[in-house]
Amino acid sequence: MPDQTPPRRASAFRRRRSSADTAATLTEQAYRAIEEAIATLSLKPGEVVSEAQLSARSGFGRTPVREALQRLARERLVRILPRRGIVVAPVDIREQLRLLEVRREIERLTARAAARRADAAQRDRLRAIADAMEQAAATKDETGFLRLDRELNLLLLDAAHNEFAAAAMALMHGLTRRFWFIHWRRSAGLAEAVAAHARLARTIADGRVEEAAAASDALIDYIESFTRATVGPEP
Repeated sequence: MPDQTPPRRASAFRRRRSSADTAATLTEQAYRAIEEAIATLSLKPGEVVSEAQLSARSGFGRTPVREALQRLARERLVRILPRRGIVVAPVDIREQLRLLEVRREIERLTARAAARRADAAQRDRLRAIADAMEQAAATKDETGFLRLDRELNLLLLDAAHNEFAAAAMALMHGLTRRFWFIHWRRSAGLAEAVAAHARLARTIADGRVEEAAAASDALIDYIESFTRATVGPEP
């Protein structure tokens, strides 16, 4: 059936859709900029900031910054205090351990699903990410590794084709990334982190389903080991 929308109304609809797409893109860019600043400690735990400060710092307008902050609040990376500002969430080690209990189960499922369902382009990109991570380790580029880690996380969720796992994992990755950045020099090593991530990426790229699940468990074992090293045994 042909489109019955009058030309002017169709044109207005396209403009509105284009405007909405642009707003979403700006919000995503603002989110990534602020999330990376938190994960790499440019914004420190407990630091109090305002929307205006973050807007000036990131170069994005107040609206995308405000929307990005709402998302970061859902991910427990910031706390929004009415009339007082935005507080970068403190680091809670025992909370991190509880988070890892959940991550272990969901990431194992995601690894298996991605190994089965990834398309050829995704498998090629997984191998490229593994190579780039190893280059980051060779040059001790921890910020570059964190960016690749974020890309790997998103790619695995996309390849797994499970929207419920994706929604759950979106709430957890940022906290883990920040925790690793804080403690890796003392309790972990960049080379060890890269080896665990690269193995996961390559087993999924090769479609080795059970090996991918084992690699996912090994990655969480690594993260849990350095997390526990910072706090000692649980009471």
